[in-house]
Amino acid sequence: MLLLTGLLALHLTHARPTCRLQGTPGLLQFSKDGDFVIGGIISIHNEINTVKHAFKNTPSPQKCKSLDLRELRFARAMIFAIEEINNSSEILPGVTLGYRIYDSCAAIPVALKAALDLMNGQEAVFSTNTSCTKPAFVPAIVAESGSTPTIAISRVVGPFSIPVVSYFATCACLSNKHDFPTFFRTIPSDYFQATALAQLVKHFGWTWIGAVRSDNDYGNFGMAAFLQAAQAEGICIEYSEAFYRTNPREKILKVVDVIKKSTAKVIVAFLATGDMLVLLQELSTQDIPALQWVGSETWLTDPEVLHYNLLSGSIGFGIPKSVIPGLKEFLVKISPAEIASSPLLTEFWESAFSCSFSANNTSSSKKVCTGSENLRELQNPYTDASQLRITYKVYKAVYAIAHSIHNQICKNSPSSLLQCEKNIKLEPWQVLQQLKTVNFTTKSGDRVYFDANGDPAATYELVNWQVNEEGKAQLLTVGHYDASAPEGQTFTMNDRTIIWAGGKSKVIPKSVCSESCAPGTRKAVQKGRPACCFDCVPCAEGEISNTTDSIDCFKCSPDFWPNSSRDQCVLKEIEFLSYEETLGISLTTISVFGACISAGVLAVFIYYRNTPIVRANNSELSFLLLLSLILCFLCSLLFIGQPLHLTCMLRHVVFGISFVLCISCILVKTIVVIMAFRATLPDNNVMKWFGAAQQRGTVFVFTVIQAMICIIWLSTASPVPFKNTQYQNSKIIFECYIGSITGFSCLLGYIGLLASVCFLLAFLARNLPDNFNEAKFITFSMLIFCAVWIAFIPAYVSSPGKYSDAVEIFAILASSFGLLLSIFAPKCYIILLHPEKNTKKALMSRADPK
Repeated sequence: MLLLTGLLALHLTHARPTCRLQGTPGLLQFSKDGDFVIGGIISIHNEINTVKHAFKNTPSPQKCKSLDLRELRFARAMIFAIEEINNSSEILPGVTLGYRIYDSCAAIPVALKAALDLMNGQEAVFSTNTSCTKPAFVPAIVAESGSTPTIAISRVVGPFSIPVVSYFATCACLSNKHDFPTFFRTIPSDYFQATALAQLVKHFGWTWIGAVRSDNDYGNFGMAAFLQAAQAEGICIEYSEAFYRTNPREKILKVVDVIKKSTAKVIVAFLATGDMLVLLQELSTQDIPALQWVGSETWLTDPEVLHYNLLSGSIGFGIPKSVIPGLKEFLVKISPAEIASSPLLTEFWESAFSCSFSANNTSSSKKVCTGSENLRELQNPYTDASQLRITYKVYKAVYAIAHSIHNQICKNSPSSLLQCEKNIKLEPWQVLQQLKTVNFTTKSGDRVYFDANGDPAATYELVNWQVNEEGKAQLLTVGHYDASAPEGQTFTMNDRTIIWAGGKSKVIPKSVCSESCAPGTRKAVQKGRPACCFDCVPCAEGEISNTTDSIDCFKCSPDFWPNSSRDQCVLKEIEFLSYEETLGISLTTISVFGACISAGVLAVFIYYRNTPIVRANNSELSFLLLLSLILCFLCSLLFIGQPLHLTCMLRHVVFGISFVLCISCILVKTIVVIMAFRATLPDNNVMKWFGAAQQRGTVFVFTVIQAMICIIWLSTASPVPFKNTQYQNSKIIFECYIGSITGFSCLLGYIGLLASVCFLLAFLARNLPDNFNEAKFITFSMLIFCAVWIAFIPAYVSSPGKYSDAVEIFAILASSFGLLLSIFAPKCYIILLHPEKNTKKALMSRADPK
C-alpha cells in the first residue's frame, strides 16, 4: 500500500499540470475567427427550458425557447457591423475582427456562463508550466438587452478590466463608476428618460397617475428615478405596483385589479417587453375603460405590443430612429449554407415559413423547407428595418469598440500611411482606456462619445401609437427631448396631432385627484391623502392668489386691496374730504357763507362806526373780532382737499391763532365791560389803567403766546400728510398726522383756557345794571363755544377717515356762528331794524330792576 502511494505521488510530482474547462460551454450562436475577437451576449430567446434534475446524471446542456425575432436582428446587426468594418479601409485596415455571439435566453445564469466563456475561451483543456491563468479571450463585450443580466456580467468581468458596451441596458445604477468601472453604453440612462417622462406628464396636466414597473433592476431603478422627478414636478402617484413575468398569476391579477379600481386615468409603465405582454394578456380579458398609457422606451417601441388595441394612443419616449445603409439587404440575404450550419437560423427559418428541414417530419401541417424561401416577403420584427432604434445602438457599440482597438494598434507611418499591428498583444484594459476617450462620427452623422459615467448624450423621440387608415398600428414621432439642450428647450413638440386613449384626437385626457383651484383660492391638502388631493379654500381678507392651483395666498402691498374675486390687487380708494363731494361742497358753502356774513357785519359796523352802539362796544375790538371770525370761517377750508405738507402745517396754526385772536378780543371786551362798571363808582379811576393801548397789548400778548406754541410745535414735530392704511383695510385714509399730540393739546388747551376765563368773567358781569349789557351776550356765546368744543373731542376721536376732518370743520363753523350770532346779531338788529334805540340816551338808561 505504501509502495502504491509513493508511486502515485512521484507520478503527480513529475506530471505537467493540466487545466480543464469546468462545466458545459455557453450557448454560442454565431462565431467567426479574426485577429481580434469581439464578444457578444444577446437575449435571442426569451425563456429557458427548466428541467428537474434527479442528481443522478450529469445535467444536459441548457436549451432555450421562444425565439425573439427583434433580438435576432440585434445579433445579425452586430455581425453586419463587424463585416462592414472588416471591409473598410478607414478603420482597422488590414485587420480582421471576429466575433463570438452568445444567447443569454434572458436568464442571468446563462448570461454569466457566456461571460465566463468570453473571458476564458472554449478550449476544453489547456496547460501551462505554472498556473491555469491565461489572457482574456476577448478585449471587449457587447452586452446586453436587459439591465439585470448586464449588471451581473459587469460585476463578473469588471475585476479583469474587460469593458462591457451595452446597447439596451438603461438602468441608472450602471452609471456608478465605483461599482461598474468598465461599463459603457450607447443608449441613454433611465435617469434622463425618467426626467423626460415626468416633464411629459406635467406638460399635459396629469397630476394623478398610476405606475407599474418590472420587479427587476430596470423597473425598480427606473421607477425610483421617475417618482423622484414626478414629486419635484408636483405629480402624485395613486399606486405603484411591481411584478415580474414569472410571478404567479395571482400576483398579476392583483395588479390588474388595482388598475381596474383606481381613479387615475393615466398609467406610467416602466416595464420590460416580456412583462408588458404578460400584463396585457390579463388586461385584455377585463372590462376596463380606455386608459392613457405613458411608456418607457423598452416596450413602447417594440412591435410585439401592437397586437393589443387597448394601447392605442400610448405616448412616451423612444430612442431616435436611424438608418443603417445595407442592413436590410444583409438581414434578408441568408444562404442555405448559413442556415444548415446554424441551428439558430434553422429554428428561425422553420418558424418564419412554418416548415421543417427534417426529412422525418410526418406532420401534415408543415411543409419541407428548401432554404430558398424569400425573406423579403416576410413582415416580422426581424425583417422590419423601417425604424431602427435599438439596432442602431448595437451598430454604434460595435463601432465604438472597433475605434478603440484602432486607436490602440494603428499609427500613422512616416509615409503617412495608416499601419495597424495586428500581431500586437492587445489587453482589455488598453481597450478600456481608449473607450473613455473615443470620439467619432458614424456614417449617419451621429457623434459617438462617452461621458465620465460611460453614458452617451441623452436624446429621445416623443412617439405616439396611432392607427392608420388601413387599421394598422404605427409609431409616429410627435416631439423630441434633448438633455444637452439649454434649460427650457430640452422638451419640444411638433405640430403633429396626437391620438389619445380611446382614439380621441382633440381633447387631452384628464387625470387629476381634485379639480384645479381657481385664482382667488388656495389649495388645502386633505388630511391623510396625497398633496394632489385638496380642497379649494377662498383667500383670507386682504389676500389674493392670481394663479391656478396656488398653494398660498399673499397679501397686497399697503396701497392695494383685493378685488371682489380676490385674484388681483387693485389700488385702494384714497379717501379724504374733497371739494367735489357733497359733504365737502356743503361745508365749503357754509364756511364761505359764514365768512361773507362776518364780512357783511364788519361792513355794517364800519358804515355805522360813529353810532353810539358801535362806539359803546369798543369799535376797534369789534372790528378786530370780526376779522378774526372771518379767518375762523375761512380756516376751515384748509381742512378740505387732499392733504399737502403746507396745508397740514397751516390748518391747525391758522385755526389756533384765529380762535385765540377771537377769544382774546372777547376776553378784553369782557374785561372792559367789568371795568366800565367799576369806573362809574365814585373815586374809581381804573379805566385809566386799561385804556385802548392796554387793550391792544393784551390781545397781542395772548395771540403771541399761541403763535409761540405753534412755532415750537412746528419746529419739533410738524404735522405731515399721512396715508393711513390701518384704520380701514379697503381704503387709504389720506389725513394729516398731527405730529406731536402734546403740541396739539397745548394749542387746544390754551384756547380752552382763554374761553373758560372769558366765560367766568362774562358770567359774573351778566347782571350788571346796564340797559345794554354786552356781558350777557358774551356769556351765551362762550357757553355755546365751550359746549361745541367739549362735544368735539369724543366726536373727533370716534369719527372714521374723512369724517374726523368734517367734525373739526363743523366745530369750527358752529363755534364761529355761535360767536357771530350771539355777540353781533343783537347789535345788527338794533342798527338795521331799530335805529331809534341806537342813541346815547337809550344806551345810558338803566334797566328796570326785577
